[in-house]
Amino acid sequence: MKTRQWRIWRFSDGKAGHDNQSRGLTEALARLRPVEVVTPRLLSPASALLAMMDLHPAAWRILPAPDVLVGAGHGTHLSLLAARRTRGGRAVVLMRPSLPLGLFDLCLIPEHDSPPARANGLVTRGALNRIQASPALEPKQGLFLIGGPSAHFGWDDAGLRAQIAAVLAADPAMQWTLTTSRRTPASFLAIEHDPANARLTVVPGAATGPDWLPARLARAGQVWVSADSVSMVYEALTAGAVVGVLEVPRKRSSRISRGLDKLAGEGWITPFADWQRHPRLNRPTHTFNEAERCARWIAERWFA
Repeated sequence: MKTRQWRIWRFSDGKAGHDNQSRGLTEALARLRPVEVVTPRLLSPASALLAMMDLHPAAWRILPAPDVLVGAGHGTHLSLLAARRTRGGRAVVLMRPSLPLGLFDLCLIPEHDSPPARANGLVTRGALNRIQASPALEPKQGLFLIGGPSAHFGWDDAGLRAQIAAVLAADPAMQWTLTTSRRTPASFLAIEHDPANARLTVVPGAATGPDWLPARLARAGQVWVSADSVSMVYEALTAGAVVGVLEVPRKRSSRISRGLDKLAGEGWITPFADWQRHPRLNRPTHTFNEAERCARWIAERWFA
């Protein structure tokens, strides 16, 4: 008997980080069973409210009815609920929503957001992503992922440069690639590491495309991420690399920094200070793939 496709409506607010999460879940579901993915347009808040009151009967009427509705970002929440009201299906929201959690069928919320225990809640280790475990990691290929100042972290060019130099010096057989982000200060690029070091290739973030990082993570056996770039930490863990975290100044104790501390305490990552005392990176004993775990939860409970 042919397996029936799941039809997934994936709502997008156009933000790359949110799309990375909703695509990650959608693609994980597709690895379990054939799916048809539809990307409906978002309704305005007023139109979504009218649809929920059955006063906007034309909303999405030409689209095939969904089994699952997925959205990440506050701008998708009302459309998710309006679509469920008018066309059916189960609504899955990623990250803590701005609306009451009880309005959704499933809330996938990172543990650093301290979600309450609920029957319709599933706590995730960080935000979901599209990365898959790689069977082709190369132990002597390393990757530095450098972010920039954020609401939770400051910046220290000299301190970061010294940490990178120490990692480079630790193993002369390693080949390294370093990339930056849109948040990386120009001053960091201005004091770029020794160009004579043939083992380090610097690729500014502006010179990379959407597929560059997944391709690099599929090869790099060792990844160092600046502490501000938490999403990159989770992506590197998902790929299966051993992961070190480069220190940048913390503005204060925050949910983000506490999340990193928890990962370190559980042996998933190695902070630079720990590595400096014992120059080796923790190798986790379990796989890390939150998108797959969440997809299996949905499949087993809703479509068994």
